[in-house]
Amino acid sequence: MTAAAPGTAGSLGGAGTPRLYGMLAEFTHAEDLVTAAKRAREAGYRRLDAYTPFPMEELAEALHFDDRRLPLVVLCGGIFGCLGGIGLQYWVSAIAYPINVGGRPLLSWPSFIPVIFETTVLCAAIAAVLGMLALNGLPRPHHPLFGASRFQLASRDRFFLCIEAVDPRFDLAGTRRFMEGLKPDAVTEVPL
Repeated sequence: MTAAAPGTAGSLGGAGTPRLYGMLAEFTHAEDLVTAAKRAREAGYRRLDAYTPFPMEELAEALHFDDRRLPLVVLCGGIFGCLGGIGLQYWVSAIAYPINVGGRPLLSWPSFIPVIFETTVLCAAIAAVLGMLALNGLPRPHHPLFGASRFQLASRDRFFLCIEAVDPRFDLAGTRRFMEGLKPDAVTEVPL
């Protein structure tokens, strides 16, 4: 990032943090947004996001959105639940209350299956919810884009592309020129 003159929107704050969240481009048509996202990726921008009133699979592909962390979190939660269910059953049946009923062994694994299944599903579901919240940065009562003019239209009929100021290729003047070259309806700076 290129530091601008002190006191301007693109200048650095006291601790080296940008005072600008990013540059926001508004589009009327979904196809224009997908094209703009592809061109931004081709130009080398990596810290960008798009906002639409409905999900668009081709937009996720254009942004190269392939985050695989949530399935891994859910898998770890399921494994933890499975091991926890086995440990719970083992502790109850063999250590805490070893009662021999009808000559069955203390570690009768077929009778453990329902509890193991339930703890696996429970822990995987809890991991999915907590992982989704953590990876999305939620709860987040305020986001800098909420203050951008016309951004509320992203939930109705407009499409937005934001290049964040923390992107290594971000340069206030250069990024503005690039985004204006995408032929959006408007380009605005989003302060922090």
